[in-house]
Amino acid sequence: MFNQAMEHTQSSQLLAAPALIERVETLLLDLPTIRPHQLAMTTMQGQTLMLVRLYCSDGTVGVGEGTTIGGLAYGAESPEGMKLAIDTYFTPLLLGANANAVPAIMARLNTAIQDNRFAKSAVETALFDGLGKRTGLPVSHLLGGRMRDSLPVAWTLASGNTDKDIDEAERMLAQARHRIFKLKIGRRPVKDDVAHVAAIKKALGDRAEVRVDVNMAWSPLQAQRGLAGLVDAGCSLVEQPVRRADALADLKGRFPIALMADESLTGPASAFALARDSAADVFAIKIEQSGGLRAALQVAAIAESAGIELYGGTMLEGAIGTIAAAHVFATVNQLQWGTELFGPLLLTEEILAEPLNYSNFELQIPQGPGLGIVLDEDRVQYFRRDRTQVSVGSAA
Repeated sequence: MFNQAMEHTQSSQLLAAPALIERVETLLLDLPTIRPHQLAMTTMQGQTLMLVRLYCSDGTVGVGEGTTIGGLAYGAESPEGMKLAIDTYFTPLLLGANANAVPAIMARLNTAIQDNRFAKSAVETALFDGLGKRTGLPVSHLLGGRMRDSLPVAWTLASGNTDKDIDEAERMLAQARHRIFKLKIGRRPVKDDVAHVAAIKKALGDRAEVRVDVNMAWSPLQAQRGLAGLVDAGCSLVEQPVRRADALADLKGRFPIALMADESLTGPASAFALARDSAADVFAIKIEQSGGLRAALQVAAIAESAGIELYGGTMLEGAIGTIAAAHVFATVNQLQWGTELFGPLLLTEEILAEPLNYSNFELQIPQGPGLGIVLDEDRVQYFRRDRTQVSVGSAA
């Protein structure tokens, strides 16, 4: 008790003095993936991360990340657009601000800048990382405290080839890395997609759970046919089969399979509307799509109040965005459908000094201050898009 009191006193003393934001740095990292990642709207051949670092007057540096699925293929923001927005519009509002006042800074940004949810999530992540480093507390503690220290992680099978997907799933099971698999479908005729899912589920049997993500590709009529077939195939959950929220609501309860809202969730207001209309059985929470860490927790609170179950989603973030989301998901009361925080495992290259720990089918959440991770600066500099103009030792 004495040590805890001392730590609380020290944290309070640190926060009594403002930590002013003196410099904002953004950079783009281009990283290769282990294989092409096929979705309904695009096929990813690599991943671009937008990193933002906030340098403060007390010497602390907070780091955040923004990324998207396939550049602009998924939505209106891209890593390049986030960088430009932060450099041009966010930075003047951030410079000189007290980095300890995270809610006040985010309120200022939300007032002055419309939408740009992914960029705001990256900045808020950097603010909380810096605050954690100053207080000696993990981000999850700053957000209210942990319910769990590790998270079950699903793996997405998205090669588009049935035999390759089965082989990939078998390797994951053998390595004790994943036993929940989500299949990306929606590019082929419905009957072909259902046959693809059924073949994989039959091969894996009771050793693994199989879910699918349609990424809004089906019409309401196609969804009716597809859901019936997926039930027979042994699939447990279907993510965003149709684009419109009202069409999703019409499908809910018509088939004995869980329906999950994803693209329909763009923050607390949309979560409230979906809950009001009883449009989904499950919410896929994403920190970027929600507009930040605290907004994601608001989405979770709305779902919990409405009796909607939760799933920790991903925008295929790298290590920084992934572990930021993990800190958020660690704090929610129930996470009935686990998470899919596999983004770093899709990349062939590491940018952390110590990689994230995926073991026993779960992601272990760091215990250190802030996000609990350390960047490998040489690797960061090597993968910078503008590296031809920057020497390895030039960044602060």
